[in-house]
Amino acid sequence: MLRIAYAPLYKHELPTGPNGEPHRFPMIKYELIHEQLLYDGTCTEANFFAPSPVDDRWVLGVHTAGYVDALKTQTVDARMVRRIGFPMSPRLIEREWVITQGTLDATHHARRDGVAMNVAGGTHHAYPDHGEGFCLLNDVGVAAHYLLETGQARQILVIDLDVHQGNGTAVMFQGEPRVFTFSMHGKDNYPLKKEQSDLDVELATGTRDDTYLNLLYDTLPRLLTDQQPDFLFYVAGVDILETDRLGRLGVSMTGVQQRDQFVFEEARRAGLPIVVSMGGGYSPRVADIVDAHCNTFRTAANLYF
Repeated sequence: MLRIAYAPLYKHELPTGPNGEPHRFPMIKYELIHEQLLYDGTCTEANFFAPSPVDDRWVLGVHTAGYVDALKTQTVDARMVRRIGFPMSPRLIEREWVITQGTLDATHHARRDGVAMNVAGGTHHAYPDHGEGFCLLNDVGVAAHYLLETGQARQILVIDLDVHQGNGTAVMFQGEPRVFTFSMHGKDNYPLKKEQSDLDVELATGTRDDTYLNLLYDTLPRLLTDQQPDFLFYVAGVDILETDRLGRLGVSMTGVQQRDQFVFEEARRAGLPIVVSMGGGYSPRVADIVDAHCNTFRTAANLYF
């Protein structure tokens, strides 16, 4: 059974904007993904599990004590709040700890079943000492550290296919040879100043299906051979879609699904467990975002179960 971490998002838990109204974008998609997967029969409620907040022990393995304390005591300075993009609230912080535990819990399910997923996560713009770009804690970073520290993984490959570079993850694991960071992202997109991943593949504005997929087809099998990982994390952002208002690429809905299919097929071929976090998606029509994300779950369910 495909196991999926899901933290229900209720109206009173949403961060509020300056007018007191819930700050629904981009968070509404998490509710709708869950509802759509149930509606179309991809999942039942038995597929979903509700995480508890992550233990600070694992958070502090990759984030600084000062930053973690500022989040928990609501003393993040105004400049960082603007960089994060969400107004701070205790419920937002609690949710971030729960989402991070969801990715950590998913590692256990993936080691047993081959794949597990998180309806949220992919918060790759969270650095060790600050957050930005709607990211507070780096869920993949925390979970990778957990696997290494508990001896459940020897070599980890992070496959980050969000349209934005995984800058926080890149910095987090610079100098850590047991985690290889691979980011395939828009060259002219956020962040303006790119960090150095172990491998960065930059895409020109307007890149379409054939170019995108051929680059992935050439790169991922080679990385699996060269790095010999025993665990994979996949940040499956759907902001590469041609409809995305922030993406600047030209990948079709079919192209995104072919991307997911290839990543899962390569993981299965190599016999490697894979944990999937959602990453970004900002198309003007929420239905496009939700459908693209749900295709990732559908593809995993069809291939593995």
